Amino acid sequence: MKNLYIYKITLVASLILASTSCKKEYKDPNAALATDVLNSSRGLTGIAVGLQKLYSAGRTGVYFNSIEANGFVTNELLLSNSGNIPELQLFTGGNSVDGTNTILGNLWSYSSKIIFDADNVINNAANLPDKNYAAGLIAYSSIFKALALGNLSQYWEKVPASIGKNVNFITRAEGFNKAIAVIDNALAVIAANAISTSFNANIPKNMNVKNTLLALKARYALFAGNYPLALTAANLVDPVAYSTFDFDTNTFNPIYDIATSTNNVFQPSNINLGQAGSFVPDAEDQRVSFYTQPITKAPFLGIKGFGAALTQSIPVFLPGEITLIKAEAYARQPDLTKALIELNKVVTKTPSSDHFGVGAALPALTGTYTQAELLDLIYKHRCIELYMSGLKIEDMRRFGRPNSERKRNFFPYPFTERDNNPNTPADPAF
Repeated sequence: MKNLYIYKITLVASLILASTSCKKEYKDPNAALATDVLNSSRGLTGIAVGLQKLYSAGRTGVYFNSIEANGFVTNELLLSNSGNIPELQLFTGGNSVDGTNTILGNLWSYSSKIIFDADNVINNAANLPDKNYAAGLIAYSSIFKALALGNLSQYWEKVPASIGKNVNFITRAEGFNKAIAVIDNALAVIAANAISTSFNANIPKNMNVKNTLLALKARYALFAGNYPLALTAANLVDPVAYSTFDFDTNTFNPIYDIATSTNNVFQPSNINLGQAGSFVPDAEDQRVSFYTQPITKAPFLGIKGFGAALTQSIPVFLPGEITLIKAEAYARQPDLTKALIELNKVVTKTPSSDHFGVGAALPALTGTYTQAELLDLIYKHRCIELYMSGLKIEDMRRFGRPNSERKRNFFPYPFTERDNNPNTPADPAF
């Protein structure tokens, strides 16, 4: 990564503490230094690389808190230690979850921080003379801005319209569409000026920028209910492309570091991955043994999957997610024949044919299905294929699953936001 972390640290030292206030102003007490950073390609690259760490690393990162918040309220995860109060609130659900919850606070404040930093890169990169390098900066930073907007929109009914003091709020649907607009801008930029090889050499090596943008566009178009757009974007994703958050002995895989290695925060809820009734995985489904493993601590089931080792990489998106987006988009339009074809690609996929080793290896589904039956099957296989991805709560709403199957539908707004912004909406009843 060369010396780019120096520049990230410079920015973080001057700005990051502002994220805890949730006023979303992030004023820089060292303006001259910040100006130098924002006007140079090296400085902007340092900020951009820092976005990935803010999103993916540590207990405060957006990724880890998304896995916890989603997992506890959708029954994917079992609480291992009731002394962890924020986790206990989410595991209990209902009114136990309030604005003091630090997991939700981290999701909110670090997503806001990422949006702020990404905007700085996107806006200032446009002024650089090397347009190909600038294109890389804009596109790479847009990935994390879109992820931050997407996470906020998945968990709250309304999201801030911008970054600043006393900002207004927009609907979550508008939030997803805003993420799509960020992605579209990035795609247009790199279509006009290809990302330079020198830029790619300065960011984490396993980040396929264009295909990640397309995958996220497909995801958020699906969440926004724009099924034709979701299908179009999914069809543009290279089926062999992948992107990962990589870790090393200095920056650990947060799932392994915090949960797997201790078995003292959370574990898989059960061998059925938290599913019940007709949504329980088939007995021969090999994805269950991919995501879970036997352990000695009750209930004797531990995390495997993408939290099995200290330096294990975590995918930004799974190939199976893209295929299932196609299946759902076809089913909802509806084109049930094509939907079943796409679904069977996931059902029959073997671990050896998937880049990450995620494969059910089941016989193909045959026969005739109604739209409702096919959507139920797509939901079932999304819950298994995308286990512990942070996406299930959005799926439960979209597929019309009853509130009784989850412990919260939307989250209350953090008190740090409510105490500083009079425009904060009322909390949801559930």
